Amino acid sequence: MVTACLKCLSAVRFNAAKAMAAKSKVESGAILREPVALVVHGPNLNLLGTREPEIYGRTTLEDINQRLIELGRELGIKVETFQSNSEGEIVDRLQAARDWIDVLIINPAAYTHTSIAIRDALSALGAPSIEVHLSNVYRREPFRHHSTIADVVSGRIMGFGSESYVLALRAAANLITPAGAAA
Repeated sequence: MVTACLKCLSAVRFNAAKAMAAKSKVESGAILREPVALVVHGPNLNLLGTREPEIYGRTTLEDINQRLIELGRELGIKVETFQSNSEGEIVDRLQAARDWIDVLIINPAAYTHTSIAIRDALSALGAPSIEVHLSNVYRREPFRHHSTIADVVSGRIMGFGSESYVLALRAAANLITPAGAAA
């Protein structure tokens, strides 16, 4: 399920303009960095593959990260990954990323439902972001149905297991290219 957030449209347009400027510099022979996607994994995702495999599957976090890095190479995007069980560390990482990422993919895990601090850090990010969940939260306990970040992200992808991350990276690539931003 992917939903759009109109509040993030200006960030998408800003990053699309950056991408168009980068393309013109590349065509003129200047050397530029490739776009960067930061993937943030929240609490307990370090236990993927062993924690509740009937819900989250047997794929490990390292498997997901490696697949994203490989797909990023194919898409021309540098993928950086980060996992923390600490809300403060996640906020610190988002704040530190403000000046160097082009797009964010985030699975706040349990913090999805409670963290105003992560929501505020996302609001200050200045880059499009995509919320990801391995399971379909609407088929789970009612307390998981609420997301504190749903209205500040560009879109949400959930329910496809580890493939949710792959779909999110493909959507992210679309958000940071001129063709994707125009759509």
